[in-house]
Amino acid sequence: MNHTKPFRLAVVLAILFVAACGGQDPADPAAASGHPLLGERPEAGPDAGETFGGVIRRVAAGDAPATGLTVDYPLDESIFPPDFVAPTFLWHDAADGVDTWLVTIAFATGEPLHVLVPGSPRREPVYDPMAFGETNEPYLGSEYQRSARTWTPTAPLWEQIRTRSVEATATVSFTGFAAAKPARPVTRGEVRITTSRDPVGAPIFYRDVPLMPGAGREGKIQPLDPAATDLIAWRLRDLSKPESRVVLRSMPACGNCHSFSRDGKTLGMDVDGPHGDKGMYALTDIEPDLVIGTDDVLTWNSFSGKPEGHTTIGFLSRVSPDGRTVVSTVNEALYVQNFLDYRFLQVFYPTRGILAFYSRDDGEIRPLPGADDPAYVHCAAVWTPDGRDLVFCRATACDPEPPDGKMPEYSNDPNELPMKYDLYRIPFDGGKGGTPEPIEGASANGMSNSFPKVSPDGKWLVWVKCRNGQLMRPDGRLWIVPLEGGEARQMRCNMETMNSWHSFSPNGRWMVFTSKTHTPYTQAFLTHIDEDGNDSPAILIPNSTADNRAVNLPEFLNAPAESLQTISVPAVNHHAHFVAAERLMLESKFEEAIAYLERTFETDPLFVRAHHSLGVCLAQIGKHEEALAHFVFAREHMRDNPLALYNVGVTSLNLGRSRDAIDAFRLLKKEHADYPQIDERIRAADEQMFRLEATIERCRQDVRKNPADGKLRGTFSDLLANAGRRRESLEHLEKAVKLAPDDVALLRRLAWVLATNRDPALRNGPLAVAVAGRALAAEKGRPVYLLEVMAAALAAAGRYEDAVRTAEESLTQAKKKSGLYASLVQWRLEHYREGKPWRQPPVR
Repeated sequence: MNHTKPFRLAVVLAILFVAACGGQDPADPAAASGHPLLGERPEAGPDAGETFGGVIRRVAAGDAPATGLTVDYPLDESIFPPDFVAPTFLWHDAADGVDTWLVTIAFATGEPLHVLVPGSPRREPVYDPMAFGETNEPYLGSEYQRSARTWTPTAPLWEQIRTRSVEATATVSFTGFAAAKPARPVTRGEVRITTSRDPVGAPIFYRDVPLMPGAGREGKIQPLDPAATDLIAWRLRDLSKPESRVVLRSMPACGNCHSFSRDGKTLGMDVDGPHGDKGMYALTDIEPDLVIGTDDVLTWNSFSGKPEGHTTIGFLSRVSPDGRTVVSTVNEALYVQNFLDYRFLQVFYPTRGILAFYSRDDGEIRPLPGADDPAYVHCAAVWTPDGRDLVFCRATACDPEPPDGKMPEYSNDPNELPMKYDLYRIPFDGGKGGTPEPIEGASANGMSNSFPKVSPDGKWLVWVKCRNGQLMRPDGRLWIVPLEGGEARQMRCNMETMNSWHSFSPNGRWMVFTSKTHTPYTQAFLTHIDEDGNDSPAILIPNSTADNRAVNLPEFLNAPAESLQTISVPAVNHHAHFVAAERLMLESKFEEAIAYLERTFETDPLFVRAHHSLGVCLAQIGKHEEALAHFVFAREHMRDNPLALYNVGVTSLNLGRSRDAIDAFRLLKKEHADYPQIDERIRAADEQMFRLEATIERCRQDVRKNPADGKLRGTFSDLLANAGRRRESLEHLEKAVKLAPDDVALLRRLAWVLATNRDPALRNGPLAVAVAGRALAAEKGRPVYLLEVMAAALAAAGRYEDAVRTAEESLTQAKKKSGLYASLVQWRLEHYREGKPWRQPPVR
């Protein structure tokens, strides 16, 4: 009697039953006892009358091939937390025709569990359609990856496996069967796993980013296309849950470098704003619905030891264990090269910088003695758990510009600027610092050592070792050494490509890290570390994000996942409006862009990049006078951006202010000798000056013929100012006012020149106050443009309290009229509040 067909049918029914049960394990005795394939009914086999239960017993007894099947994941001897979702097993079977697998989970004690599975193909990738652009693509995996068979235990079965494998090995074997000979085992492979008694015990906070490098309006490659900034999300992952949840999205700022205090009560996080300042940093107490406002934000650029004209980003800032202090790298110089290759899209590391710390107790930023030597670059500092010491990277400082001028074309290109860091330890001692000491095993090893992290028990130091530089290096490997120094060893959890961004769980028994081994879209992994510093093979944290997005900088939060539900950042809402304006500018919709920029200034009137963009928009619609004020603002705050200075020159040229145009272009040539078209611009400005001088001489003749014409003298004064002849210009402006004493426009101009003249010999604060008073008395009401002049005059006279009150009155009126103009009023008001007079900004 031939029983083959009924057995084949039973296998098919079992497969269908698995699908119909929504992933239940019908062959699991605890879940589906009495199923025909596990019952005692006769089924097909080599001998008539053999039961499928008999087949299982034969397999368990070793009557099966020992090879032919490779379990790819989990890796052998993987350790899982007790609070972790079921993994997806992956395997490859070398035999043809194998279509069904018996999974046997054998434990140290008790009966094994058996599951009959169809070996489903690898699931189709789940993509975020918004996270695709011209510079990235779907990653489908290698042919080997695509051909894997998969099985994910159901939650009840995984619970049994976890419970019965606590600190005891569970051997998971896969035995392959073919329909042609359904009762004869064909292949076999196995993997050993264990469940730790140590829970993870804390959620993971991370940035979820699209990998979409792009070029901005100026053609400069950026690691994330500006149009994609609002696609960044920040997630919190409870590892006992199947998926993460978004706590913050669409914050149009970096926000990458984040950390928590040891007690999980304080969050520190980079934010690009207010003011578009990349040195801005939020430090706030954690609440379930966290709101980060401007009062929660500080700027590393307020460091008093910052060189004049230098801007800082506050590199890899870190909150102290008690949440009262933040350490960061300031005064940094950065070696940066971005690529359009989304797989490794950036080379980024500091070549100069010192350590500084911010104290919440007094709001001051100070350098850390012992880590403030400009001969070295000091960076990536982290605290020891007791807050007494810091561990940081140090290397000999150098300029970020390579001597030969060659820049890398890809990550780990030999043309990268050589930079090898060593790890040092230094006392913090309440900010007094001390003598830094190299850590034996993590320094002077011929490699670059970076991104240190100290275990919560203070015993171990884990860091990334690579050939050159730091951060997201293709050859980066995790190493461990006693914190006191000693023999270092490469960690077992390392994977083939890039190992970085690691973080210890609060109990110190688990470490999360990221890798690009399986996909260029960075994934998060977990490894167990015992008290002796031994780590286990990496296990994947599944469903962290879409398959075309990357996990970035995962950090454990020592608090229940419910303690942080949402984060909103009104402190940087201005940036969202700015991004919208930039998009409209790309479409030459300048009027619409201006409307968005006005909304930007409502939140942040001193947002520098927005001022520059506004200048561009105003110039494009012919409002050059207004545009110039915003370009000057941008130049004063973006000294490292030649475009702002160039636009000051171009707009001055358009307004006929030849001397200012010449000064701007010549300074630009001095700072950037190869700036495009700079020589042509200088010639154009010189030619305009030649024509202006001729116009001045003709106007001088007219003034001589009509000496009592006040308006004519006012025009003549303007021409002289355009030529940079300020003393003569002021003389004729004073004469014009005498001839037309009730002309408010002339009074206003005279008061402004007396209050803000670049030449100190020509300034006269008290006289400026008197002239501005006459203008206010002659005009109905108190118009904002006259209040602005009076505020500048009062400041020039040293009456700062009166200047502030007047400027505040002006600001109130300006906001009712235009947020764009109000932003410039705010700029001047800040000067008066700081006890500084306003000067017409020189082009410098």
